[in-house]
Amino acid sequence: MVISIDPASAVAPFEQIRVQVAEQARGGALPVGTRLPTVRGLAGELGLAPNTVARAYRELEADGVIETRGRSGSFVAAVGDTAQRAASEAALDYAHRARRLGLTRDAAIAAVLAACDAVYDD
Repeated sequence: MVISIDPASAVAPFEQIRVQVAEQARGGALPVGTRLPTVRGLAGELGLAPNTVARAYRELEADGVIETRGRSGSFVAAVGDTAQRAASEAALDYAHRARRLGLTRDAAIAAVLAACDAVYDD
């Protein structure tokens, strides 16, 4: 696993870690089952506080990218299925909320597209 932190970046270090690990897991550079470095080990390697790495790991676990197996450590999870399932659940929740708010289908879709345009650099 190769992680680099840009101290001059406006992006917080924990977010830089989260993004890089997630991209490597989704891209196959970190295959399912790969054991990640310990929080303290990666923090020492990157010159960061352990809490910074711990936050990145917590967010990766919440996103389903990694799983923690107690004292055995943290491992890359089967990302594709978990990410797709989580996105589908979020989309369904959004659709229900948009309908309760009285938005039309087209207005709800337009809001999603605007949000995606704001987040994705494509």
